[in-house]
Amino acid sequence: MLKSFLAQRRREAEWMDSPGADPIALEKSLRFIRAVNLLLGYSRATICHLDQLAREITPGSTISILDVATGSGDIPEAILRWADRRGILVRVVAIDLHEATLNTAAKSCNDGRLRFARADATNLPFEDRAFDFVLTGMFLHHLDQPVAVQVLREMDRVARSGLIAADLLRSRRAYFWIVLFTLFANPMVKHDARVSVSGAFSRQELLAICDSASLNYLKAFRHFGHRLVLAGLKDCR
Repeated sequence: MLKSFLAQRRREAEWMDSPGADPIALEKSLRFIRAVNLLLGYSRATICHLDQLAREITPGSTISILDVATGSGDIPEAILRWADRRGILVRVVAIDLHEATLNTAAKSCNDGRLRFARADATNLPFEDRAFDFVLTGMFLHHLDQPVAVQVLREMDRVARSGLIAADLLRSRRAYFWIVLFTLFANPMVKHDARVSVSGAFSRQELLAICDSASLNYLKAFRHFGHRLVLAGLKDCR
């Protein structure tokens, strides 16, 4: 029964995405997500690929990075720590369309290198090639496939050097795992975690999205916890 249930994407609204989401439950849920990302290394997976893409950048260099649909804001903070380790000067812009989510993320970090802004990922308010690297994590599964294509195209448009998109993979094992992992979480996390897995793309679907967006430079990498990262450097010749 579950196998047929997960054979295709099952789209359902996540409670956290609602403009009227309860602010207390939302803040608790974002704290839970930050803890999970840290515990299971999801943020590290993104930073690992950023480190690879930026391997030619020397200490003392200055780069700019855009984090699309920042959510809990843990990725931008991880970027700042990475930049400190590498001796790189970095400017990070983190955007999200959900105002309450953005405000909660902004409260977690007070660093002059990081700026939060409200923006639509399908129509980024930045010039072409405005950032060296453009990232997103755990966002694509929130979108219908044509919208996911548009988001990747926009990310590619404003990226000068490279792009990273990390997300869930849909599977029975992932569904059982997330049910157990959120057993004692708050109702919002329980609901949205299950909806996220059933609404996630498969590896083949994510690669098809890349093809539709004409982003053939992106390669797919599997990671622990039923995650897949799309990452690659653009041909900037």
